[in-house]
Amino acid sequence: MAPTAAAADAGDGEEEQAQALLALLQRVQSEALRALGPHDFDPKLYVDLPLATDATAAAAAAALASLMRLPAPSRGEMDAYISRYFAQAGSDLVAVADPPDFEPEPRGFLPRVESGAARAWALDVHALWRALTRRVSPAVAARPERHTLLPLPGRVVVPGSRFREVYYWDSYWVIRGLLVSKMYETAKDIALNLVYLVEKYGFVLNGARSYYTNRSQPPLLSSMIFDIYMATGDMVFVRRAFPSLVKEHSFWMSEVHNVRIMDNHGRVHNLSRYQAMWNKPRPESATIDEEFASKLTSTGAKEKFYHQVASTAESGWDFSSRWMRDSTDMTTLTTSYIIPVDLNTFILKMERDIAFFAKLIGDMTISERFSEASKARHNAIESVLWNSDMEQWLDYWLPTDENCQGVYQWKPNSQNRVIFASNFVPLWLNAHHAGLERFVDEAKLVRVMRSLQKSGLLQPAGIATSLSNTGQQWDFPNGWAPLQHMIVEGLLRSDSAEARKLAEDIATRWVRTNYAAYKATGAMHEKYDVEACGKSGGGGEYKPQTGFGWSNGVILSFLEEFGWPQEKEIGCSS
Repeated sequence: MAPTAAAADAGDGEEEQAQALLALLQRVQSEALRALGPHDFDPKLYVDLPLATDATAAAAAAALASLMRLPAPSRGEMDAYISRYFAQAGSDLVAVADPPDFEPEPRGFLPRVESGAARAWALDVHALWRALTRRVSPAVAARPERHTLLPLPGRVVVPGSRFREVYYWDSYWVIRGLLVSKMYETAKDIALNLVYLVEKYGFVLNGARSYYTNRSQPPLLSSMIFDIYMATGDMVFVRRAFPSLVKEHSFWMSEVHNVRIMDNHGRVHNLSRYQAMWNKPRPESATIDEEFASKLTSTGAKEKFYHQVASTAESGWDFSSRWMRDSTDMTTLTTSYIIPVDLNTFILKMERDIAFFAKLIGDMTISERFSEASKARHNAIESVLWNSDMEQWLDYWLPTDENCQGVYQWKPNSQNRVIFASNFVPLWLNAHHAGLERFVDEAKLVRVMRSLQKSGLLQPAGIATSLSNTGQQWDFPNGWAPLQHMIVEGLLRSDSAEARKLAEDIATRWVRTNYAAYKATGAMHEKYDVEACGKSGGGGEYKPQTGFGWSNGVILSFLEEFGWPQEKEIGCSS
C-alpha cells in the first residue's frame, strides 16, 4: 500500500511552516556532514536545532546557500553558521529539577530491598527521574514555526542523551518506574501528553517532534492508563483518557495497518502490521537513509526503501534482521509486509483494556464490543502466528509481489521460523486483567517456557533479542529492558513454580548486569550485551546512549517485584 499523508488536525499553515523548517534543517544536516565527515556525526542533532530568537528561517536559508556553494565548508565555518542562526538542541525544553511529586526516598519505596548496596543504587536510579524530567518551553507553543519540538501540556520524562523529547513506547516503562517511585502525577502527565497527541493527530506519534508525525510506535497507551489506574484508582483520569484510547484503536484498525488473512478453515482474521505514512528519508537520519538508497537505481525503488525504513522505525526495533530478507542488506527491509507477534499482542491488550475501562465507566456497549474484538484477535493470533512445532508465536510474512489489499490465504511456510525474543511476548498478556480467561493456559505456558529455555536466547546477562549477530542494535548480543520485563512478567504470573523461578532468574541476571555497568560507568544504559555481565550494548546507526528511561523503569520494577535480600550478591557473580 502506498503511504498516505499523516493524519493531522493541525492547520495547513502550521504544517507548511513545520515542513519548511524541516527542509532547512535537513540541508543543514547534509552540510554538516560535508564539513565534519562521518566520524562523531549525529544527524539527529541538526533537525533538533531551534531557530535562534534573533534569526529568521529565510536569513538562515540564505546564509546556508552561501555555505553550500563552497567546495567543502570547514568545521569552523559550519560551527559559526549554526551558532549564529540556531539555539542549542534541547534548549526548547526546560529542566524540572524538582518535580513536585519527587521525594529523595519515598515512603514505602522498595520494602523488599534489604541489601545496602542494592538500595543505594536503587535510590540513585530513582533520582535520575529528576535529571530526565522536562517541560516544553512556552516559546514552542508561541512560535511553533521555529521548532521541530512539539508543544505538550504537561511534564515529560525524556529517555536521555540524544533523545531530547518524549517517546511513545519508552514511556510505558518510564511510567512503570515512576509508579514504583510514587511519582503518580508525573506518570499521569506523561500519559496525558500522549492523549493530547491522539487528540491532535489521531494517533500517538513515535515522539514529540514534527518529523515524527508520519508514524507511531508500539501502542501501549492503554497499558499506561491501566497501570496508573491500578496504582491510583483515579477515575477522572480514566474518563479523560478513554475517548483517545478508542480513537487510537481505530488508527491501528485502519486500512494502513489492518491485514485480512484466511486460515485453513476458511475463517477470515484481522491482524495488524507496522506501516509508516512516509516514502522519503527520515529527517532525523536523512543522510544515513540517503547513503543506503544510493545503492538503488530508480526513484520508485528508493521511495519503497524509505517507506520500509520509516515503517521499521514505527516498530521500535530499528533495526533488526527480523525485518530484512537479507540480514546483510538494509535495502531489503520488508517491514510493512510482516504481521508481527508483538504488535498484535499490544493491540489485543489495548482491546482488553478498553473493554475494562468501558465497563468501569458504565458503557456496556463499548465494553462488549471490545471484549469480542479481543477474543477475535486472540483467535487470529493463535490461527495465524502460533507454531505448535516450535511452541512459539512467529511473525507472518506476506507476499511482497502482491498489492496489500483484499484477503490473503494463510500458508504455513510464510511463518518466519527464525527465533527472536518477540516470539515470546504474548506471555505478557497473562500478567494483566485477573479474572479474565488467560491468554496462555498453564499447560501451554510450560511448553512455551521449555521452548524459551532451548531457544538459545537465555544468556548470562539476560534475554538476547535474536540469535543473529548482524551489527544491528535489535539483534544479538544486545538485550533490551522492555523484552526482559514483558517475558519475566508473563512467566511470573504462572501457577508453575518452575516458570516463576525462571522469571526471577532472568530478572536477577538483568539487575546484576545493570548494576555492574552502573558501578563501572556511573550511568544507566539504553541496552546491554547479554553475553557478559556489566557490559553495555552496541551496534546500530547511532552511538549507545545513557540515561536511560526504560532501563531505569524496568530495574525499579524488578526490584519492587523480587526485592534483594541482604545476603544476595548484587554485582556480577564470579
